[in-house]
Amino acid sequence: MFTGRIERTAVVAEVGAEALRITVDRTVPLAEGGAVCLDGVRMTMQSVEPGALVAALTDETRRRTTFDRVVPGTQVHFELPLAAGDRIDGHLVQGHVDGVGKVLRIDDEPAGRRVWIKPADRLLARLVAKSSVALNGVSLTVAEVLKDRFSVVLVPNTLRRTTLGALAVGDRVNLESDLLTRMARLGHGPELLSAVARLPWAGQLSGEVGVQKVVAQLAAGGGVVVWDPTLEGEGDVVFAGERFRPEAMTFLLTQVCGHTTIPCAADVLERLEIPPMPGEGDRQGTAMYVPVDLASLPGTGVSAADRAATIRRLASPDAVAGDFLQPGHVFPLAARPGLLAERKGHTEATVALCVAAGLAPVGVCCEVMRPDGVMADAVDLEQFALRWDLPMIDVDDLARWL
Repeated sequence: MFTGRIERTAVVAEVGAEALRITVDRTVPLAEGGAVCLDGVRMTMQSVEPGALVAALTDETRRRTTFDRVVPGTQVHFELPLAAGDRIDGHLVQGHVDGVGKVLRIDDEPAGRRVWIKPADRLLARLVAKSSVALNGVSLTVAEVLKDRFSVVLVPNTLRRTTLGALAVGDRVNLESDLLTRMARLGHGPELLSAVARLPWAGQLSGEVGVQKVVAQLAAGGGVVVWDPTLEGEGDVVFAGERFRPEAMTFLLTQVCGHTTIPCAADVLERLEIPPMPGEGDRQGTAMYVPVDLASLPGTGVSAADRAATIRRLASPDAVAGDFLQPGHVFPLAARPGLLAERKGHTEATVALCVAAGLAPVGVCCEVMRPDGVMADAVDLEQFALRWDLPMIDVDDLARWL
Protein backbone atom coordinates (compact mmCIF):
# COMPACT_ATOMS: atom_id res chain seq x y z
CA MET A 1 0.00 0.00 0.00
CA PHE A 2 1.26 3.47 -0.90
CA THR A 3 0.20 7.06 -0.18
CA GLY A 4 0.78 8.91 -3.46
CA ARG A 5 2.89 11.45 -1.55
CA ILE A 6 5.88 11.58 -3.91
CA GLU A 7 9.19 12.54 -2.35
CA ARG A 8 11.61 11.34 -5.01
CA THR A 9 11.92 10.31 -8.63
CA ALA A 10 14.04 7.65 -10.33
CA VAL A 11 15.36 7.10 -13.84
CA VAL A 12 14.81 4.11 -16.13
CA ALA A 13 18.30 2.88 -17.04
CA GLU A 14 17.47 -0.22 -19.07
CA VAL A 15 14.32 -1.81 -20.51
CA GLY A 16 14.29 -5.58 -20.97
CA ALA A 17 11.70 -8.07 -22.13
CA GLU A 18 10.62 -8.89 -18.58
CA ALA A 19 12.22 -6.26 -16.34
CA LEU A 20 13.29 -2.64 -15.88
CA ARG A 21 16.54 -1.45 -14.36
CA ILE A 22 15.95 1.70 -12.32
CA THR A 23 18.55 4.03 -10.82
CA VAL A 24 17.62 5.83 -7.62
CA ASP A 25 19.25 7.74 -4.78
CA ARG A 26 21.77 5.46 -3.01
CA THR A 27 20.28 6.35 0.38
CA VAL A 28 16.92 4.73 -0.44
CA PRO A 29 16.43 1.47 1.57
CA LEU A 30 15.75 -1.12 -1.14
CA ALA A 31 14.82 -4.74 -0.34
CA GLU A 32 15.00 -7.66 -2.76
CA GLY A 33 11.55 -9.15 -3.23
CA GLY A 34 9.89 -6.04 -1.84
CA ALA A 35 7.38 -3.80 -3.53
CA VAL A 36 7.92 -0.45 -5.20
CA CYS A 37 5.51 1.95 -6.91
CA LEU A 38 6.84 3.42 -10.17
CA ASP A 39 4.63 6.05 -11.81
CA GLY A 40 1.70 4.57 -9.92
CA VAL A 41 2.41 0.95 -10.89
CA ARG A 42 3.14 -1.60 -8.18
CA MET A 43 6.14 -3.77 -9.11
CA THR A 44 8.37 -6.29 -7.36
CA MET A 45 12.07 -5.63 -6.85
CA GLN A 46 13.70 -8.74 -8.29
CA SER A 47 17.21 -7.65 -7.31
CA VAL A 48 18.79 -4.60 -5.71
CA GLU A 49 22.17 -2.95 -5.42
CA PRO A 50 23.25 0.42 -4.02
CA GLY A 51 21.49 3.05 -6.08
CA ALA A 52 19.67 0.67 -8.44
CA LEU A 53 17.01 -2.02 -8.64
CA VAL A 54 15.60 -4.41 -11.21
CA ALA A 55 11.79 -4.47 -11.25
CA ALA A 56 9.64 -7.15 -12.88
CA LEU A 57 7.75 -5.92 -15.96
CA THR A 58 5.01 -8.33 -17.04
CA ASP A 59 2.95 -8.38 -20.21
CA GLU A 60 -0.09 -7.49 -18.09
CA THR A 61 1.67 -4.38 -16.80
CA ARG A 62 2.64 -3.33 -20.31
CA ARG A 63 -0.93 -3.83 -21.50
CA ARG A 64 -2.63 -1.85 -18.72
CA THR A 65 -0.19 1.02 -18.15
CA THR A 66 2.07 3.55 -19.86
CA PHE A 67 5.00 1.16 -19.42
CA ASP A 68 4.18 -0.27 -22.83
CA ARG A 69 6.24 2.62 -24.26
CA VAL A 70 8.84 3.23 -21.57
CA VAL A 71 12.39 3.95 -22.78
CA PRO A 72 15.77 4.43 -21.07
CA GLY A 73 16.14 7.90 -19.63
CA THR A 74 12.48 8.21 -18.60
CA GLN A 75 12.04 9.85 -15.21
CA VAL A 76 9.43 8.11 -13.03
CA HIS A 77 7.84 8.77 -9.67
CA PHE A 78 9.26 6.45 -7.00
CA GLU A 79 7.58 5.39 -3.75
CA LEU A 80 8.24 2.56 -1.30
CA PRO A 81 5.26 0.94 0.48
CA LEU A 82 3.97 2.02 3.86
CA ALA A 83 5.81 0.64 6.87
CA ALA A 84 4.70 0.42 10.48
CA GLY A 85 4.63 3.89 12.01
CA ASP A 86 4.55 5.81 8.71
CA ARG A 87 2.18 8.74 8.53
CA ILE A 88 -0.59 8.40 5.97
CA ASP A 89 -0.80 11.47 3.78
CA GLY A 90 -2.21 11.91 0.28
CA HIS A 91 -4.53 8.93 -0.01
CA LEU A 92 -4.22 5.16 -0.12
CA VAL A 93 -2.75 4.02 -3.44
CA GLN A 94 -2.75 0.32 -4.26
CA GLY A 95 -0.48 0.52 -7.30
CA HIS A 96 -3.00 -1.47 -9.34
CA VAL A 97 -3.62 0.90 -12.24
CA ASP A 98 -7.26 1.15 -13.38
CA GLY A 99 -6.27 2.32 -16.84
CA VAL A 100 -4.50 4.89 -18.96
CA GLY A 101 -5.84 8.39 -19.61
CA LYS A 102 -4.98 10.98 -22.25
CA VAL A 103 -4.23 14.63 -21.53
CA LEU A 104 -6.73 16.73 -23.51
CA ARG A 105 -6.04 20.26 -22.33
CA ILE A 106 -3.79 22.23 -19.97
CA ASP A 107 -4.67 25.66 -18.57
CA ASP A 108 -2.50 27.86 -16.37
CA GLU A 109 -4.46 29.34 -13.46
CA PRO A 110 -3.58 31.70 -10.60
CA ALA A 111 -3.47 28.79 -8.12
CA GLY A 112 -1.58 26.37 -10.36
CA ARG A 113 -2.17 24.43 -13.55
CA ARG A 114 -5.42 22.67 -14.48
CA VAL A 115 -5.06 19.46 -16.48
CA TRP A 116 -8.02 17.85 -18.28
CA ILE A 117 -7.80 14.10 -18.81
CA LYS A 118 -9.96 11.68 -20.77
CA PRO A 119 -10.09 8.21 -19.14
CA ALA A 120 -11.93 5.07 -20.18
CA ASP A 121 -15.69 5.26 -19.56
CA ARG A 122 -15.58 2.56 -16.86
CA LEU A 123 -12.96 4.55 -14.93
CA LEU A 124 -14.76 7.87 -15.37
CA ALA A 125 -17.79 6.32 -13.67
CA ARG A 126 -15.66 5.72 -10.54
CA LEU A 127 -14.47 9.31 -10.20
CA VAL A 128 -16.19 11.77 -7.87
CA ALA A 129 -15.43 15.48 -7.68
CA LYS A 130 -13.39 16.40 -4.57
CA SER A 131 -12.33 12.79 -4.02
CA SER A 132 -8.81 11.50 -4.72
CA VAL A 133 -7.17 10.06 -7.80
CA ALA A 134 -3.62 8.85 -8.42
CA LEU A 135 -2.04 10.34 -11.55
CA ASN A 136 1.23 8.53 -12.36
CA GLY A 137 1.23 7.60 -8.69
CA VAL A 138 0.74 11.16 -7.40
CA SER A 139 -2.18 11.67 -5.02
CA LEU A 140 -4.38 14.49 -6.37
CA THR A 141 -7.90 15.82 -5.85
CA VAL A 142 -10.44 15.47 -8.64
CA ALA A 143 -11.48 19.08 -9.34
CA GLU A 144 -14.32 18.47 -11.76
CA VAL A 145 -15.95 15.58 -13.62
CA LEU A 146 -17.68 16.16 -16.97
CA LYS A 147 -19.30 13.82 -19.48
CA ASP A 148 -16.11 12.40 -20.96
CA ARG A 149 -13.27 13.92 -18.90
CA PHE A 150 -12.14 15.11 -15.51
CA SER A 151 -9.69 17.72 -14.28
CA VAL A 152 -7.07 18.05 -11.56
CA VAL A 153 -5.25 21.17 -10.43
CA LEU A 154 -1.48 20.91 -10.00
CA VAL A 155 -0.41 23.27 -7.23
CA PRO A 156 3.09 24.80 -7.29
CA ASN A 157 4.48 22.21 -4.85
CA THR A 158 3.30 19.35 -7.09
CA LEU A 159 4.73 21.06 -10.18
CA ARG A 160 8.04 21.48 -8.39
CA ARG A 161 8.41 18.01 -6.81
CA THR A 162 6.99 15.72 -9.51
CA THR A 163 7.24 15.19 -13.26
CA LEU A 164 3.62 16.27 -13.81
CA GLY A 165 4.73 19.78 -14.64
CA ALA A 166 6.18 18.44 -17.90
CA LEU A 167 2.86 16.98 -19.10
CA ALA A 168 1.74 18.06 -22.56
CA VAL A 169 -1.47 17.64 -24.54
CA GLY A 170 -1.58 14.13 -25.95
CA ASP A 171 0.51 12.54 -23.19
CA ARG A 172 -0.70 9.32 -21.59
CA VAL A 173 -0.88 8.88 -17.80
CA ASN A 174 -1.54 6.02 -15.41
CA LEU A 175 -4.76 6.43 -13.41
CA GLU A 176 -6.03 4.80 -10.24
CA SER A 177 -9.33 5.77 -8.65
CA ASP A 178 -9.67 6.31 -4.91
CA LEU A 179 -9.88 3.15 -2.81
CA LEU A 180 -12.03 4.73 -0.11
CA THR A 181 -14.55 6.06 -2.65
CA ARG A 182 -14.84 2.64 -4.32
CA MET A 183 -15.33 0.81 -1.03
CA ALA A 184 -17.78 3.40 0.27
CA ARG A 185 -19.90 2.94 -2.86
CA LEU A 186 -19.95 -0.78 -2.11
CA GLY A 187 -20.98 -0.11 1.47
CA HIS A 188 -17.58 -1.14 2.88
CA GLY A 189 -16.36 2.26 4.08
CA PRO A 190 -16.47 1.53 7.85
CA GLU A 191 -14.48 -1.68 7.43
CA LEU A 192 -11.82 0.16 5.42
CA LEU A 193 -11.47 2.90 8.03
CA SER A 194 -10.99 0.25 10.69
CA ALA A 195 -8.37 -1.57 8.60
CA VAL A 196 -6.46 1.65 7.87
CA ALA A 197 -5.72 1.97 11.58
CA ARG A 198 -3.82 -1.33 11.38
CA LEU A 199 -1.85 -0.71 8.21
CA PRO A 200 0.47 -2.21 7.13
CA TRP A 201 -0.69 -5.39 8.89
CA ALA A 202 -3.68 -5.85 6.59
CA GLY A 203 -3.92 -5.56 2.82
CA GLN A 204 -1.18 -6.43 0.37
CA LEU A 205 2.22 -7.20 1.90
CA SER A 206 5.47 -8.11 0.19
CA GLY A 207 9.01 -9.32 0.78
CA GLU A 208 10.36 -11.53 3.54
CA VAL A 209 8.74 -9.48 6.30
CA GLY A 210 5.36 -9.72 4.57
CA VAL A 211 5.68 -13.50 4.32
CA GLN A 212 6.56 -13.71 8.01
CA LYS A 213 3.42 -11.74 8.90
CA VAL A 214 1.27 -14.05 6.78
CA VAL A 215 2.77 -17.17 8.40
CA ALA A 216 2.18 -15.70 11.87
CA GLN A 217 -1.47 -14.97 11.01
CA LEU A 218 -1.99 -18.55 9.82
CA ALA A 219 -0.25 -20.00 12.90
CA ALA A 220 -2.62 -18.01 15.10
CA GLY A 221 -5.63 -19.61 13.40
CA GLY A 222 -6.43 -16.66 11.16
CA GLY A 223 -6.98 -16.43 7.43
CA VAL A 224 -4.75 -14.93 4.75
CA VAL A 225 -5.24 -14.02 1.09
CA VAL A 226 -2.89 -15.55 -1.48
CA TRP A 227 -2.87 -13.93 -4.94
CA ASP A 228 -1.78 -16.07 -7.90
CA PRO A 229 -1.20 -13.67 -10.81
CA THR A 230 0.08 -16.27 -13.27
CA LEU A 231 -1.23 -19.82 -13.00
CA GLU A 232 -4.89 -19.08 -12.22
CA GLY A 233 -5.14 -15.29 -12.08
CA GLU A 234 -7.23 -15.67 -8.92
CA GLY A 235 -6.91 -15.12 -5.19
CA ASP A 236 -7.77 -17.56 -2.42
CA VAL A 237 -8.44 -17.18 1.29
CA VAL A 238 -6.29 -19.74 3.12
CA PHE A 239 -6.59 -21.23 6.60
CA ALA A 240 -4.68 -23.98 8.40
CA GLY A 241 -6.70 -27.19 8.63
CA GLU A 242 -5.43 -28.05 12.10
CA ARG A 243 -7.01 -24.90 13.57
CA PHE A 244 -10.02 -24.57 11.31
CA ARG A 245 -13.25 -23.59 13.08
CA PRO A 246 -16.93 -23.55 12.00
CA GLU A 247 -16.87 -19.73 12.00
CA ALA A 248 -14.14 -19.78 9.37
CA MET A 249 -16.17 -22.18 7.21
CA THR A 250 -19.19 -19.88 7.48
CA PHE A 251 -16.99 -16.96 6.38
CA LEU A 252 -15.81 -18.89 3.31
CA LEU A 253 -19.36 -19.87 2.37
CA THR A 254 -21.00 -16.48 2.85
CA GLN A 255 -18.26 -13.91 2.08
CA VAL A 256 -15.59 -15.61 -0.04
CA CYS A 257 -18.06 -17.59 -2.17
CA GLY A 258 -15.66 -19.76 -4.19
CA HIS A 259 -15.17 -23.54 -4.09
CA THR A 260 -13.66 -24.61 -0.76
CA THR A 261 -10.97 -27.31 -1.08
CA ILE A 262 -8.50 -28.95 1.28
CA PRO A 263 -4.89 -28.98 0.02
CA CYS A 264 -2.95 -31.81 1.65
CA ALA A 265 0.49 -33.30 1.48
CA ALA A 266 0.25 -36.35 -0.80
CA ASP A 267 1.37 -38.76 1.94
CA VAL A 268 -1.58 -37.69 4.11
CA LEU A 269 -4.06 -38.76 1.43
CA GLU A 270 -2.15 -41.98 0.84
CA ARG A 271 -2.20 -42.82 4.57
CA LEU A 272 -5.95 -42.15 4.75
CA GLU A 273 -6.58 -44.22 1.59
CA ILE A 274 -8.32 -41.37 -0.20
CA PRO A 275 -8.00 -41.98 -3.95
CA PRO A 276 -7.66 -39.41 -6.75
CA MET A 277 -10.69 -38.52 -8.84
CA PRO A 278 -10.72 -40.12 -12.29
CA GLY A 279 -10.02 -38.01 -15.36
CA GLU A 280 -7.33 -35.62 -16.53
CA GLY A 281 -8.34 -32.75 -14.25
CA ASP A 282 -8.33 -29.02 -14.96
CA ARG A 283 -5.96 -26.97 -17.13
CA GLN A 284 -3.95 -25.82 -14.12
CA GLY A 285 -2.88 -29.32 -13.12
CA THR A 286 -4.85 -29.43 -9.85
CA ALA A 287 -4.72 -32.91 -8.31
CA MET A 288 -8.31 -33.50 -7.16
CA TYR A 289 -9.19 -36.35 -4.81
CA VAL A 290 -12.44 -38.07 -3.85
CA PRO A 291 -14.44 -35.90 -1.39
CA VAL A 292 -15.01 -37.22 2.13
CA ASP A 293 -17.10 -36.74 5.26
CA LEU A 294 -16.22 -37.57 8.85
CA ALA A 295 -17.95 -40.88 9.57
CA SER A 296 -18.83 -40.00 13.17
CA LEU A 297 -20.85 -36.92 12.25
CA PRO A 298 -24.52 -37.00 13.27
CA GLY A 299 -25.52 -34.69 10.42
CA THR A 300 -25.22 -34.85 6.65
CA GLY A 301 -21.70 -33.42 6.54
CA VAL A 302 -22.83 -30.23 4.79
CA SER A 303 -23.09 -27.76 7.68
CA ALA A 304 -20.22 -25.43 8.53
CA ALA A 305 -19.64 -27.32 11.79
CA ASP A 306 -19.64 -30.71 10.03
CA ARG A 307 -17.22 -29.60 7.33
CA ALA A 308 -14.90 -27.97 9.86
CA ALA A 309 -14.85 -31.17 11.91
CA THR A 310 -14.01 -33.23 8.82
CA ILE A 311 -11.18 -30.87 7.92
CA ARG A 312 -9.68 -30.90 11.42
CA ARG A 313 -9.73 -34.71 11.40
CA LEU A 314 -7.95 -34.79 8.03
CA ALA A 315 -5.20 -32.71 9.67
CA SER A 316 -4.98 -34.96 12.74
CA PRO A 317 -1.81 -37.12 12.83
CA ASP A 318 -3.72 -40.05 14.37
CA ALA A 319 -6.54 -40.08 11.78
CA VAL A 320 -7.11 -43.37 9.97
CA ALA A 321 -8.90 -44.35 6.79
CA GLY A 322 -11.93 -45.63 8.70
CA ASP A 323 -12.63 -42.16 10.06
CA PHE A 324 -14.03 -41.03 6.70
CA LEU A 325 -16.90 -41.81 4.35
CA GLN A 326 -16.43 -41.61 0.57
CA PRO A 327 -17.75 -39.65 -1.26
CA GLY A 328 -18.64 -36.70 0.93
CA HIS A 329 -18.69 -32.92 1.01
CA VAL A 330 -15.07 -31.98 1.78
CA PHE A 331 -12.79 -31.91 -1.29
CA PRO A 332 -9.11 -32.79 -0.76
CA LEU A 333 -6.35 -31.79 -3.19
CA ALA A 334 -2.85 -33.23 -3.34
CA ALA A 335 0.10 -30.84 -3.29
CA ARG A 336 3.17 -31.63 -5.37
CA PRO A 337 6.01 -33.13 -3.26
CA GLY A 338 8.30 -30.17 -3.99
CA LEU A 339 5.56 -27.70 -3.06
CA LEU A 340 6.22 -24.19 -4.45
CA ALA A 341 9.56 -25.19 -5.91
CA GLU A 342 7.67 -27.61 -8.16
CA ARG A 343 4.38 -25.76 -8.82
CA LYS A 344 3.42 -22.20 -7.82
CA GLY A 345 -0.28 -22.88 -7.27
CA HIS A 346 -2.71 -22.29 -4.42
CA THR A 347 -2.60 -25.97 -3.44
CA GLU A 348 1.14 -25.91 -2.89
CA ALA A 349 1.06 -22.44 -1.32
CA THR A 350 -1.51 -23.56 1.24
CA VAL A 351 0.48 -26.61 2.33
CA ALA A 352 3.76 -24.65 2.33
CA LEU A 353 2.21 -22.01 4.61
CA CYS A 354 0.94 -24.67 7.01
CA VAL A 355 4.37 -26.29 7.17
CA ALA A 356 6.06 -22.91 7.71
CA ALA A 357 3.62 -22.24 10.57
CA GLY A 358 4.66 -25.52 12.24
CA LEU A 359 1.27 -27.11 11.65
CA ALA A 360 0.04 -30.26 9.92
CA PRO A 361 0.44 -30.16 6.10
CA VAL A 362 -3.33 -29.80 5.58
CA GLY A 363 -4.96 -26.48 4.82
CA VAL A 364 -8.13 -24.89 3.50
CA CYS A 365 -8.40 -22.58 0.50
CA CYS A 366 -11.32 -20.92 -1.25
CA GLU A 367 -11.33 -18.58 -4.25
CA VAL A 368 -12.61 -15.04 -3.69
CA MET A 369 -15.56 -14.34 -5.99
CA ARG A 370 -17.27 -10.98 -6.38
CA PRO A 371 -21.03 -10.62 -5.74
CA ASP A 372 -21.61 -10.49 -9.51
CA GLY A 373 -20.09 -13.95 -9.94
CA VAL A 374 -16.82 -12.74 -11.47
CA MET A 375 -13.57 -13.90 -9.88
CA ALA A 376 -11.83 -11.15 -7.91
CA ASP A 377 -8.74 -9.59 -9.48
CA ALA A 378 -5.81 -8.01 -7.63
CA VAL A 379 -7.66 -4.73 -7.04
CA ASP A 380 -10.78 -6.48 -5.71
CA LEU A 381 -8.66 -8.77 -3.54
CA GLU A 382 -6.85 -6.00 -1.71
CA GLN A 383 -10.15 -4.26 -1.02
CA PHE A 384 -11.46 -7.59 0.29
CA ALA A 385 -8.36 -8.08 2.45
CA LEU A 386 -8.67 -4.59 3.92
CA ARG A 387 -12.38 -5.00 4.55
CA TRP A 388 -11.82 -8.20 6.53
CA ASP A 389 -8.48 -7.21 8.12
CA LEU A 390 -6.53 -9.97 6.36
CA PRO A 391 -2.92 -9.89 5.13
CA MET A 392 -2.47 -10.54 1.41
CA ILE A 393 0.62 -11.96 -0.30
CA ASP A 394 1.63 -12.95 -3.84
CA VAL A 395 2.41 -16.62 -4.43
CA ASP A 396 5.72 -15.47 -5.96
CA ASP A 397 6.71 -13.95 -2.61
CA LEU A 398 5.88 -17.24 -0.90
CA ALA A 399 7.98 -19.17 -3.42
CA ARG A 400 10.90 -16.81 -2.82
CA TRP A 401 10.86 -16.67 0.97
CA LEU A 402 9.35 -19.93 2.30
